[in-house]
Amino acid sequence: MTGFSPSGSTRLFPVVGDPVAQVRSPDAITRIIVDRGLDAVVVPLHVSIGDIAELLGALWKVRNVGGVLVTVPHKRATLSLCTTTTQRATFVEAVNVLRRTESGWHGDNTDGLGYVSGIEQEGFTVAGKRALLVGCGGAGSAIALELLERGAALLAIHDVEVSRRDDILARLGVRFPGRVVAGSSDPSGFDLVANATPMGMSSGDPSPVDLDRLQPWQFVACVVTKPEVPLLILAARRLGCRTMTGTGMFDAQAETLADFLLGEGSGRAFFAGEDMSFVS
Repeated sequence: MTGFSPSGSTRLFPVVGDPVAQVRSPDAITRIIVDRGLDAVVVPLHVSIGDIAELLGALWKVRNVGGVLVTVPHKRATLSLCTTTTQRATFVEAVNVLRRTESGWHGDNTDGLGYVSGIEQEGFTVAGKRALLVGCGGAGSAIALELLERGAALLAIHDVEVSRRDDILARLGVRFPGRVVAGSSDPSGFDLVANATPMGMSSGDPSPVDLDRLQPWQFVACVVTKPEVPLLILAARRLGCRTMTGTGMFDAQAETLADFLLGEGSGRAFFAGEDMSFVS
């Protein structure tokens, strides 16, 4: 992206979060959109969870806002503010991207796509493997669905919020019988160890898994984008594990996010080979 400057015709695509300093989309998604020859920019908005509904209502009134990117902790709360959603967003009960339509906000969740595609771009194949997923919030639930869709033999899910964990276990269990169980912070025996919690964003955070039980043959992935190499990934690399950081997850879905915001693209990027299906 070179020589871009906003004009009176510039379309806005805010990214909302709390915190928001860690997001990469203002630079990366703006570059993708501008490189496609469009006059648009992604801007960060730091908003608390109690204000998200009011904000999205206000943004709907701003006619040059074409869509919204959603990060922690707003992904679940924003679902109910959508008029329509894709099948996967409806299933995981969370969204990470909205597009303006004539009837209201249309939401999707590409977190699972980005996470698992990022892992596979690092040379690890999910199909037939045993995976431990820590965290089943808005991003984690989408990652769980995508891991099973791509053929994980067994998925163990661990979350400190037991009721939230049990809810996604029940829903996934109906769709993928015999392939999903409750897990713990012990990564022993799993081919893939996947963190979908924000643990690692702050220097004093505990590790999401027991680092003493990691083994060099395991693949370790993490959603955290800042710091670029969080504690879990640092420890895994010191052991010799292959890894993927949150940057890899974001990069793997960046084009899909731009497609959705602009109303372009179809296929697996939206849901299991289908074009976007509208669900109230």
